[in-house]
Amino acid sequence: MAQDKQYLVIYDSQYGFTEQYARWIAEDLGGDCAARKDVNPQQLQKYDGLIYGGGLYAGGVSGLKWFAKQLPSLAGKRIALFTCGVADPSEPQNVAHIREGMAKILTAEQMELPIFHLRGGIDYSRLGFVHKSMMGMLKKMLESKPEQELTGEDRQILATYGKIVDFTDRASIRPLIEWAEKGED
Repeated sequence: MAQDKQYLVIYDSQYGFTEQYARWIAEDLGGDCAARKDVNPQQLQKYDGLIYGGGLYAGGVSGLKWFAKQLPSLAGKRIALFTCGVADPSEPQNVAHIREGMAKILTAEQMELPIFHLRGGIDYSRLGFVHKSMMGMLKKMLESKPEQELTGEDRQILATYGKIVDFTDRASIRPLIEWAEKGED
């Protein structure tokens, strides 16, 4: 357990990748794990620390508005956020884009919370109509780009379009676990 602190890892996951990370984090910390839809805000008070993870959809973090509403009542608790999406978080422009979207919901002070970005995946057969349409538009846009302007990630999207792609990696949660185990900000 992280410095004898009890953590709750809350996730909002539409296709399962964010949930997988949340379960790994809770397991490594000896904490609890729950889907956002199953969390009663009053139960948050019994934990020393909260880690919220949301999937990335069209540049937004799922459930982040809900969690942001809870933050004022969580003073004194250790709090971190993580995002999970198909975009490669080792690319600075991807992280900048994610943070830009988060800054539309979170205050400047909340943006100073520890935020970790994890790479998930995509299963085109499970996408809803809106997400499937957005990915189709992205594919068309990438196909219209000159070959020399395509990034490695663009090429990867085109090569894997319509397939199941899973980039989840348990080792990538290590920085978040280390933050929690450190027990101080």
